[in-house]
Amino acid sequence: MTTDTATAAGAELQLTADNGLARITLNRPRAINALNQPMIAGIVDSLEAWRNDDSVAAVLIDGAGERGLCAGGDIRVIYEDVKSGGNESRWFWRDEYAMNVAISEYPKPYIALMDGLVMGGGVGVSAHGSIRIVTERSKVGMPETGIGFAPDVGGTYLLSRAPGQLGTHLALSGLTAGPADAIACGLADTFVSSERLADLRAALAANPGQAAAIVADFASEPGPTPFLDAQEWIDECYGSDSVEQIVERLGSHPDAEARNTAEILLTKAPTSLKVTLASLRAARSMTLREVIEQEYRVSVALTERPDLVEGVRAQIIDKDRNPQWSPAFLPEVTSADVDAILNTDTAEGVFG
Repeated sequence: MTTDTATAAGAELQLTADNGLARITLNRPRAINALNQPMIAGIVDSLEAWRNDDSVAAVLIDGAGERGLCAGGDIRVIYEDVKSGGNESRWFWRDEYAMNVAISEYPKPYIALMDGLVMGGGVGVSAHGSIRIVTERSKVGMPETGIGFAPDVGGTYLLSRAPGQLGTHLALSGLTAGPADAIACGLADTFVSSERLADLRAALAANPGQAAAIVADFASEPGPTPFLDAQEWIDECYGSDSVEQIVERLGSHPDAEARNTAEILLTKAPTSLKVTLASLRAARSMTLREVIEQEYRVSVALTERPDLVEGVRAQIIDKDRNPQWSPAFLPEVTSADVDAILNTDTAEGVFG
């Protein structure tokens, strides 16, 4: 059977099924395949159709172009909506987060080619899959604290389960993990050299019913693990529920990389840092669905504060890289502020 349903979301999403392999190709290469509402709707509808289609044995997701699988959600659209006081962003997140859970619970092999940049929403469409492949070009991260937001798309669930405090380090700093560290942190499973991806796609297309075995045949060693190698100071510095204490430990540590990380954290939105840390700690004992609901509450609450618009302005719109956070300093963000954000009454949830 061959189908082509790309028209469901326009040329920005290519959806096909042939010889048992269903394929999702994010096709906005100039925007590093950033997700928008029609793309999410197309993915959700197709996954649901393929779920009960006996002719489909596996699903493969990849991104068009050479820059990456997906740089996240279309942050410019979100910026304009939040800036104007609209509500479209909350519906975007609601649909996106439900899609993330659907991917995690998908009954058929869901193969994600995490080549190049995989950021924010890109993690959501890949790291919840059952077969997650990185290459030497992969850079996987959740950079939300740098734009006045917080890790979402189930990111706090994934990062809260990384070894030691590696997930806390990635979530607060917004740094990206290379292929080996992405595997070590539980964000990916297998390394395949980028020069072999075309052959891998062809092998999967020829025999999708043996997806796991085929990917294993293409696997090789992923290379160095700089984050894992630094776990001793990362665990030592991040093993606190206080962002102020984490920054103090980093700033006074004998390792120069730790001290540099303290400087990185001090450029992030103070509210985002504290909310992210609290979210991560809570996520440790939650199911993915529970985490998704928490992330939705946080996302809605942060749109009602000034940092998201200011962060996107500084990093993406004006690109002056000089956001004026409000509050500007960590001690000004109280535990009551954080609790209010985590427990925002959204009236609706992701799952009703």
